[in-house]
Order: sequence, then structure tokens, then C-alpha cells
Amino acid sequence: MAKQAKTLNQQELRRVLDYVATRKHSLRNRALITISMYSGMRCGEISNLLYSDVIDAEGKVRNEIRLRAEDTKTKEARTVFVSEKLQKELQQYAKVYKPKDANVKFIYSQKEDSDGFSPNTLCQLYFNIYKGAGLLNCSSHSGRRTFATEIANKGVSIRVLQKLLGHKNIQTTAIYVDANDDMLRKAVNLA
Repeated sequence: MAKQAKTLNQQELRRVLDYVATRKHSLRNRALITISMYSGMRCGEISNLLYSDVIDAEGKVRNEIRLRAEDTKTKEARTVFVSEKLQKELQQYAKVYKPKDANVKFIYSQKEDSDGFSPNTLCQLYFNIYKGAGLLNCSSHSGRRTFATEIANKGVSIRVLQKLLGHKNIQTTAIYVDANDDMLRKAVNLA
């Protein structure tokens, strides 16, 4: 079995966000990290988001993002619920990135005449951001696994988590949750 992507703790997330703040395209890259960490979306789903999927006609971040079937791994449409925390993060990005055409990719590429990132190039960007921040064993899936672990750590049922992640099989969802020391400590204190 392939090695799973590392889940990040709050210090490591802060480290990544501090790192991207010092780099070119800082708001875009912050949006990339936070959309993954706070929504659990897959890299391919993020790369296919259109500006209009995320931002409404008034320029506000939507509280729900509707993923098209052709853009999901399972080929089934689903709704991603956007937390207030993520809405604030994405609103900062939307204040700066205002394309004339709302049907362009939400995550822009700096390449001229580009249609945004492909899933593969976006996955590479995630890897390079984590590597630049000095975090090993991280990938585009780290945000998704961190999201799953954080939600599970707060006591959300695995069935709800399955729906949030868009998994067909609940056993797949169970693999995502990283049983860390904090979770184990809380569990024994319930007895």
C-alpha cells in the first residue's frame, strides 16, 4: 500500500501559511492551502473549480460549492459546504483576483493564455509549497486528510465525514482519519 500523505497539526499549518505569505502569488497559494484544509476537496476538484462556482454575482463567496459529476473522482455531483472560516479566507483572494469572465478557473495560473492549473500541475504546486515550508511526506492529499482528521477529532460521525469527502465506501473514509495522540488521549478520558 502506498504511503499516506501526512496530516498537519496547527503549528505545521501555520508554518505553511507563513511560508506562502513570503512568496510570489501568496493570496492564491493561501487560498489553495485553506480550501484543501477547510473543505477536504481533492486536488482535481480544486483545479476544476470555476470562479463562478465559488464567487456569486455580488462578489461574495458562496456558502455551498456544487461540484459537477465530471469533476469528481467518483463521477457523482456533490455539494461542498463552505465554513465561515473558509469563506473569510477565500473572500481575501476574491478581493484581489477579479477576472472579467466568471467562467475561468478559480485558481489562476501565472502562465499567459493558461486555462488555470491541470490537476497534475496543481498537485505539483502543493508538493512544492509543502517542501518549501520544510514539511516532508506532504502532498496535495495532506489537506484532505487533515480535514478528515480534524472533523473526526471533533466527534463528527464517520457517516457524515463520508458524505463530506464524497466517498462511496465508508471503509475508504476510515483510512483517511489519522488517529493521533490527542484523539487517543480524549478517547481514554471518556471512560
